Amino acid sequence: MQPSSSLSTTTLSRRWMIMIWLCAGYMVAYFDRVNLSVALAHKDFQQFFQLTAESRGWLNSGFFITYALLQIPAGWLVDRYGVKWPWVWSFTFWSLLSAATAYVGGFWQLFAIRLLLGAGEACITPAGMRWIRYNFAENQRGLMIGIFMGAAKLGPAIGTYLAAHLMTNFGWQQMFLILGLGCLVWIGPWIFLVKDDDRQLEAAARKSAPPGATVPFGRLMKSPVIIGTLIGTFCYQYFTYFSMTWLPSYFVERRGLDLKATGSYTAFSLLGMATVAILAGFAADRLIDRGWNPVRVRKGFILAGFLTASTEIIGALSDSQDVALFFAIFSLSGLGLVTANYWALTQTLLPGAAIGRLVGVQNFAANVPGIVAASLTGYLLKWTGSYDAPMWAICFFLMTGIAAYLFLVREKYVPKG
Repeated sequence: MQPSSSLSTTTLSRRWMIMIWLCAGYMVAYFDRVNLSVALAHKDFQQFFQLTAESRGWLNSGFFITYALLQIPAGWLVDRYGVKWPWVWSFTFWSLLSAATAYVGGFWQLFAIRLLLGAGEACITPAGMRWIRYNFAENQRGLMIGIFMGAAKLGPAIGTYLAAHLMTNFGWQQMFLILGLGCLVWIGPWIFLVKDDDRQLEAAARKSAPPGATVPFGRLMKSPVIIGTLIGTFCYQYFTYFSMTWLPSYFVERRGLDLKATGSYTAFSLLGMATVAILAGFAADRLIDRGWNPVRVRKGFILAGFLTASTEIIGALSDSQDVALFFAIFSLSGLGLVTANYWALTQTLLPGAAIGRLVGVQNFAANVPGIVAASLTGYLLKWTGSYDAPMWAICFFLMTGIAAYLFLVREKYVPKG
C-alpha cells in the first residue's frame, strides 16, 4: 500500500528498519525498568539497603511517579519537536542514570535515581505511537502497534533474564553498569535512519482531514470514550506492572524458585504476552482489511484478553507449583490480546486528535498503575503476609476493565468536531 499525502514517503524497507530499531530502543528502556525488580528479589541487595516489603514497594513505584506525571508534557514535547531528537536526548539521559545506580549508597539516593529515570523515559511511548501514526495506514497499525507494544513486553522478558544472570555472575553494581552503558550503542543507527519530518506530516494530515474531524482537546477529555479507555488502560496495566515489579519476588517467595529460574519464568510470561500481542494485532488488521467493523473487531480482542488474563487467580490460589506456573504464563500471555488493540482502537475512534497529547493522556493512565500496583502489593503483602490478596486485586481490576470497554467505549459516545 502506498502512503497517502499525510503519511511518510520513506520507502517501505526503510520504515521497517526504523520500526525494528524503534522497538529495540523500547526494549532497552524496559531493561532499565526491570533491573531493579530483579535486584529487589535478591537478599544481599535487600540487606545492603535495609529494605522492607513496604520500602520495596515504594522503590518499585518511584519510576512510575514521574513517568506518569510527565506523560502529557511529554506528549506536547513530541508534538512540538517531533520524534527523532527527543528520543536521542531521553535515551542518553536514562541510560546514564541506570548506570549511576551502581554507585548509590542509600535508600533515598536509590529512590531519587528511580524518579529521574521515570522523567527520562517519559517521552518514549508518545514518540513511538506518533511515529507509527504518520508512517503506517489504518489497516497496518494494529500489527505495527502490536510489534511496538510486543517490544514493551519482550524488553522486560529479556531484561529480567539478563539482569538475573548478570547479577548472579557479577553482582548488582556491575549489572546496573553493564545494562546502562552497554545500550548507548543504540543511538548512532537511530540518528542515521530517522528523518525529522513528522511535524510536516502532521500538518499535511490536518489539511486533508474532513470538516469536523478535529475534536477540541477539552471536549475529548469529557467523552465517555476517553473515560472508559483510561479506566480500561489502568486495569490492563495494573496486571502488567504487577508482573514487572513483583512477579520475580512472587516466584522466589511464594513458589520457592531460585533467582535464575525466576528470571526464566518471568521472561517466559512476558515473552508469551509479546508474541500474542503481535499476532493479535496482525489478526485484527486482517479482519478489518476484509471489511469487518474496526471497532467491534478491536473490542472483541480486548474483552477476550481481559477474560483470559483473569485466569491468573486460578494459579495464584493453587497449592500446586505446576498449576501456578502454568497460569502465570497463560494469563499474562492472554493479556496480549488486548495490547495492540486497545491502543489502535483509540486512534480508530478518535482519528482527529493530536497524537502526542492523546497518547500522553492514555499513557498517563497506563502508568499510574505502576505506582499503585507496586505500592499496593507491598502494603497488602505486609498487611496479610500472603500473595493471595494482591492476586485478588489483579482479578478485581481486570473485571473493572471489562465493564469499562463494554459500557463506555462505544461508537455512539465518540465526540464530534
